[in-house]
Amino acid sequence: MTHPAPPARTPIRSFVLRAGRLGPGQQRALEELGPRFVLPFAPQPIDWDAAFGRQAPRLLEIGFGMGDATAQVAAAAPQQDFIGIEVHPPGVGALLKRIGEQQLTNIRILRHDAVEVLQQMLQPASLAGVHIWFPDPWHKKRHHKRRLIRPDVVALVASRLAPGGYLHCATDWQHYAEQMLEVLAAEPLLKNQCGAGYAPKPDWRPLTKFENRGLQLGHGVWDLLFSRAS
Repeated sequence: MTHPAPPARTPIRSFVLRAGRLGPGQQRALEELGPRFVLPFAPQPIDWDAAFGRQAPRLLEIGFGMGDATAQVAAAAPQQDFIGIEVHPPGVGALLKRIGEQQLTNIRILRHDAVEVLQQMLQPASLAGVHIWFPDPWHKKRHHKRRLIRPDVVALVASRLAPGGYLHCATDWQHYAEQMLEVLAAEPLLKNQCGAGYAPKPDWRPLTKFENRGLQLGHGVWDLLFSRAS
């Protein structure tokens, strides 16, 4: 007697696709600049040197929102390449608009689940750094399983860092900050650059509008800076 195979488990996503209205400038940027700067998802590693047209240190940003910080960091570091992941079309359109306005050439965008990109498109030890700034805190207890910073994802991120590469996280939710610190500290490939605690905000991380609004309301912000052992 044969038994039916169990149904495939649906992966836990750290995001929910929401309907969002594209402004005319964002729509125009998607149409005009998307073919050059937005890469299609591929279920195998791609030639990143060909995608950027050069060899350079590469950094990954997961969940860039509306792209303000991404554009600022990329403009300040033209010698580095930036891979930005965001699933929401208005955010992709907004960053493309900034790319056009600032004539940035060192950014490429993927509209796809970051975990699958890490698993399938990026080789081990290929990244100089990873930025995860203000990910969705999923503040309700029943939703904590959706948080991006969890042991399996952190192990995957760490495996994609080159020796000496860094992982920089930031959040304005204290409970999430505490979880981040616990999870990152438990990953054997990573070492806390600030002893056993949180990091001061690096000068090169831009202050976002969202973050600044929270600070004005008295919210705290926690940065965590870990590196892969060489």
